[in-house]
Amino acid sequence: MEGPTGGAFDGSGAVELIAELRRGFDSGRTRSYEWRAEQLKGIARMIEEKEAEIMAALHDDLAKPRLESFLHEISMAKASCTFALKEMKQWMKPEKVPTSITTFPSSAEIVSEPLGIVLIISAWNYPFLLSIDPVIGAIAAGNAVALKPSEVSPTTSSFFAKILPTYVDNSCIKVVEGSIPETRVLLEQKWDKIFYTGSKNVGRIVMAAAAKHLTPVTLELGGKSPVVVDSNVNIKVAAKRIAVGKWGSNSGQACIAPDYILTTKAFAKTLVDALKITLDKFYGNDPLESGDLSRLVNVKHFSRLTNLLNDKKISGTIIYGGQRDEKLLKIAPTLLLDVPHDSLIMDEEIFGPLLPIITFDKIEQCFDFIQSKEKPLAAYLFTKDKKLEEKFVKTVSAGGILINDTGLHFANPHLPFGGVGESGMGAYHGKFSFDAFSHKKSVLSRGFAGEVPARYPPYTQQKQKILRGLINGSFIALLLALIGLPRD
Repeated sequence: MEGPTGGAFDGSGAVELIAELRRGFDSGRTRSYEWRAEQLKGIARMIEEKEAEIMAALHDDLAKPRLESFLHEISMAKASCTFALKEMKQWMKPEKVPTSITTFPSSAEIVSEPLGIVLIISAWNYPFLLSIDPVIGAIAAGNAVALKPSEVSPTTSSFFAKILPTYVDNSCIKVVEGSIPETRVLLEQKWDKIFYTGSKNVGRIVMAAAAKHLTPVTLELGGKSPVVVDSNVNIKVAAKRIAVGKWGSNSGQACIAPDYILTTKAFAKTLVDALKITLDKFYGNDPLESGDLSRLVNVKHFSRLTNLLNDKKISGTIIYGGQRDEKLLKIAPTLLLDVPHDSLIMDEEIFGPLLPIITFDKIEQCFDFIQSKEKPLAAYLFTKDKKLEEKFVKTVSAGGILINDTGLHFANPHLPFGGVGESGMGAYHGKFSFDAFSHKKSVLSRGFAGEVPARYPPYTQQKQKILRGLINGSFIALLLALIGLPRD
């Protein structure tokens, strides 16, 4: 396992890495618009010129279909770069804000300044996008960056280590490959920001390590994202959008993939029938042989999902699919109806091609069920009922909510993407990425005119009256303060 310049990456290597990044940042060059734009243009050029290699890496790591790789990773990374280049100059401008009577006359503004040197630890399920997207935000904000790609997607990790340095300033943007030991060494260092995408368990480790240095963190975690399906829907459209959000997103290996469905007992059969028809159209009679279905990332995750299916508590609940092939690392799209609430599959995030369906007498009971669980990263509702939609938005706490579709809110750069509670901390995308890697510095500026004698000792009764008036916003008190005080 190698560091950014070759050789074993250990504590001394990490110290050297930090020192070089710090020198680059302290030189001031990362703060300029020109440097930021040059790096982003380099990344955009890399995406353009190396698209075939990126697709090959994603296929090698996850057997991703080419179109899925393009839509969900390559095109979105390119759009992120383009958006940042278009908007960055505006983001960098100080934001003028009002002043108060207390500071009159004065001007005030909020200045966005880079945090410094930042560590980005990315995930394996979207190994290209989830690595480069936060890097784009960190660069746009003017930081020096160390990227640690996931070792679980080794080909994409290797791509970043070999290719990214040829397109960007390698003294200020570095890639560190490796696994747990290398990540642990990186976390022992003092960073100005840590951005982590992955599991809740590792998120706790990252946060504990950051706490030792009082380092701010953004944690993009996960959670069981529910889908509530009302009977008042276009069922054909709803079934397609649920199916593509679940199985067309990395075979369910996505943090915002639908994790389970909630619907009414009366509508369950209609929904199940529509999903079966849709899945037959999407993946055919033998989905394990379909080239449009990604494989599971490795044997460990295959075994984890197999254990969920082997749970005795869900015996008899599989109503579609369930086929599996360890050699291919594939499990067919699987529907399960009315699994027990205390089964393993309802206890942990599935992160795979299994989709439980739970039924209730009334649709509103679905909301109560969601609220009884940890807050999810995403929550979905399918309905034509506007009042039900309003109640869902008001009632359900989640990182993000999408009505009548799944996953697409991730693609809107004007919306913050992030979790709440157990599903994460902080947000990014578009300007929210810029803000995630910036410090909002307040600046108040005054001239030498407008002296207020009442603010200085000795504090006479008359001065106290004027100061109280100023605090309460009295214009008369301001005039008295500016023209001077009567003699005592």
